Amino acid sequence: MLNGKVALVTGASRGIGKEIAMTFAKEGIVVIVNYNGNKALADEVVLDIEAAGGKAEAYCCNVADYGAVEEMMKYIVEKYKSLDILVNNAGITKDGLLMKMSEVDYDSVLDINLKGTFNCIKHISRQMLKQKQGRIINLSSVVGVYGNAGQINYAASKAGIIGLTKATAKELGSRGITVNAIAPGFISTEMTDAMTDEAKAQVISRIALKRLGVTKDVADLALFLASDQGSYISGQVIGVDGGMSL
Repeated sequence: MLNGKVALVTGASRGIGKEIAMTFAKEGIVVIVNYNGNKALADEVVLDIEAAGGKAEAYCCNVADYGAVEEMMKYIVEKYKSLDILVNNAGITKDGLLMKMSEVDYDSVLDINLKGTFNCIKHISRQMLKQKQGRIINLSSVVGVYGNAGQINYAASKAGIIGLTKATAKELGSRGITVNAIAPGFISTEMTDAMTDEAKAQVISRIALKRLGVTKDVADLALFLASDQGSYISGQVIGVDGGMSL
């Protein structure tokens, strides 16, 4: 029953966000492909979706900008008359050890990853409350659950998303709105492609399934949470990490 639903996927020009956008579109969901940096990549996602018979539109917006997010949500609701699914996927990393991390690097990661998630939920919550239905899916990380040396900013942002998810689920649940978080482990993306073979081997040794995940693993879970089958799941943090967190 997803055909004709409207979804916004932030940070959807590549990686996990792109896979979620493509997966949603295959089910007949109209997808707004949010991006901030690379218009060409976002347009390519839209073209791929349309070539497969789906419907999509690219929209440039820095999710850390409170006012810009408000305008994005107004645009979507005015044009499509609803927004049924919000996937807060946009995120960045600026890794470094605590003693060497700059204030700028700490703040920028929190602004995009955590404040960006808040901004999007804040500015669509009134519409979802009015609709008396909605699905909000936030991308956290295994790092937000267990921490990771050299990523205090990223870990803090992703742990914050977990708290935000649980609190929002309690606030919005009575109106038929579910709010969940997905916590991926190491997924094959441009980020992991940049890792050395030695670093990858160390990571894989900690994973029960002894391999990296793929973006489809995360997208399939997002689709389930967005569907009727996920209608009684809310306030949860679901790991997609191949058993890394065991």
